[in-house]
Amino acid sequence: MTVLKMTDLDLQGKRVLIREDLNVPVKDGVVASDARILAALPTIKLALEKGAAVMVCSHLGRPTEGEFSAENSLKPVADYLSKALGRDVPLVADYLDGVEIKAGDVVLFENVRFNKGEKKNADELAQKYAALCDVFVMDAFGTAHRAEGSTHGVAKFAKVATAGPLLAAELDALGKALKAPAKPMAAIVAGSKVSTKLDVLNSLSTVCDQLIVGGGIANTFLAAAGHPVGKSLYEPDLVDTAKAIAAKVSVPLPVDVVVAKEFAESAEATVKAIADVAADDMILDIGPQTAANFAELLKSSKTILWNGPVGVFEFDQFGNGTQVLAKAIADSAAFSIAGGGDTLAAIDKYGVSKDISYISTGGGAFLEFVEGKVLPAVAILEERAKA
Repeated sequence: MTVLKMTDLDLQGKRVLIREDLNVPVKDGVVASDARILAALPTIKLALEKGAAVMVCSHLGRPTEGEFSAENSLKPVADYLSKALGRDVPLVADYLDGVEIKAGDVVLFENVRFNKGEKKNADELAQKYAALCDVFVMDAFGTAHRAEGSTHGVAKFAKVATAGPLLAAELDALGKALKAPAKPMAAIVAGSKVSTKLDVLNSLSTVCDQLIVGGGIANTFLAAAGHPVGKSLYEPDLVDTAKAIAAKVSVPLPVDVVVAKEFAESAEATVKAIADVAADDMILDIGPQTAANFAELLKSSKTILWNGPVGVFEFDQFGNGTQVLAKAIADSAAFSIAGGGDTLAAIDKYGVSKDISYISTGGGAFLEFVEGKVLPAVAILEERAKA
């Protein structure tokens, strides 16, 4: 994957527009989770160190396009950036017709989704973004799967279009895990439905040696193998699909599970052998023997891709399976990459972030890359690099 990289450019005195993913949760006007801002900070600092006049843009939430809404304003993010950088980071609302900024300064543009044409990737808007800068830097992997004005359109028209360090690192890590993985490779794919992860399962079945499934997905595979799943969430119409995937790749199934009679924080957890699952049982986690078996598989892997917790880890009594696997991944010498919202929450809960080789910041983009789909914002950078 050949793209121009911001790190290779001389930015002294240049006007640099950086598209980051600063779509963070905000509560009562204050940033509630700063993970995405922290991930973006090194890129902003590097551009400043290189002597650029830095303009940062992002979306936040889902406002009605073309209309200002206070709840979707990036003001709390500007306040956070000012503190984090130890300098004033003004929030600029009217920027489409030009902005006064000198080298060594940084501004944050108001929510790009307040601009008409952003979602539709309108050329007229994209050209206005491009006219603001000498160099456009796409650094928002989390939005790379969307062709929008500030992610794709601007890269068509900017004098120079490059990948920022965060985007480049993400592409390198995913390439390492999927294009030529060190073998053996294990993938953990969990979630409530096979239907939402079907392309991911199919794609991974062609590259990995062990495909560990969890959650409702595992229940469909258990049913496909003729095991009882009680009143657990599963998809009867996808049993044949599960059989077809299991015929292509090794899908180790649970030998024991943790069940309850109801889905609730107060539900009583019982460990059962898979054959003993009753008609009124709900499977809410893998059992301790299964967790140990899977951990053993991970120990011998050289590449591990993790997407999704294997149980309802939000309730502690159904979190053991996810915790054991998180620890096994952390203890492994394998190159490990993890992505997806719930996965990141599990990594936080069990404190293993420092021991995972790469944690992807992009939910939907991560999944689409794993599915083998083209990410429009990356494709345009490749096109521009060729030209």
